[in-house]
Amino acid sequence: MTAPVVTTTLDDGVLTLTLNRPAASNALSLDMAEAIYSAITSVPCPRLAVIKGNGKNFCAGFDLSDVEALSDADLLWRFLRIETMLQAVHHAPFPTIALAQGHIIGAGADLFAACSYRIAAPEAKLRFPGWNFELALGTRRLERLIGKDAALDILLDGRIVLAQEAKAVRLATQIADQSEWPKTIETLAARTAQMSAFSTQQMRSIAATDTRAQDIASVVATAGRPGLRARILDYQRAVKEAREKRRQS
Repeated sequence: MTAPVVTTTLDDGVLTLTLNRPAASNALSLDMAEAIYSAITSVPCPRLAVIKGNGKNFCAGFDLSDVEALSDADLLWRFLRIETMLQAVHHAPFPTIALAQGHIIGAGADLFAACSYRIAAPEAKLRFPGWNFELALGTRRLERLIGKDAALDILLDGRIVLAQEAKAVRLATQIADQSEWPKTIETLAARTAQMSAFSTQQMRSIAATDTRAQDIASVVATAGRPGLRARILDYQRAVKEAREKRRQS
């Protein structure tokens, strides 16, 4: 039997979603995005949702393994579904926690940033390379989270952001070893239990800035430009060439 790409458990009001493609560094396939969306939107009133990744890495971003076989339209649809999933996480009527280790890249970094609490392991490395192939995925959420200047600096060339910098700019709310994560979940679950589900839902709704329509429009405006597949292939080649140069130096 094939293992699920996202495993889901619900224990004492805590919904736990585990990205379960460790051999692919949990790269986000369309099936994974749909599984996360379904769990976040269909489980009735959890107190808290935890999102983590199985293996060495939280998430290596959008799954590009089959990009050569896809059309621009296929890719646009996938990015729209990923954006819809990210919106569901960000606007969930209950708190969400990302527990992230290793590489946190692209759509994986956007998933991390979409959560209410963002716990990074000390060795974590984040990157937002989407603008290297002209994709506006998660840009407004990142800007609201860490401010315009910090967001633009990080997005400018898709540079690596280490855990300490992520904490300093509020991209990560906490740095903690994986051994500390169960206690972190326990503490936050206890805090959420102090308030009714109705109060939590209303508080989060009132406090939220809702740019979902604009964010979808931005994905369409950028990913919908002709040549998306070619831009992604060019980006992949550039990454491969840079990796080869580092090996030779």
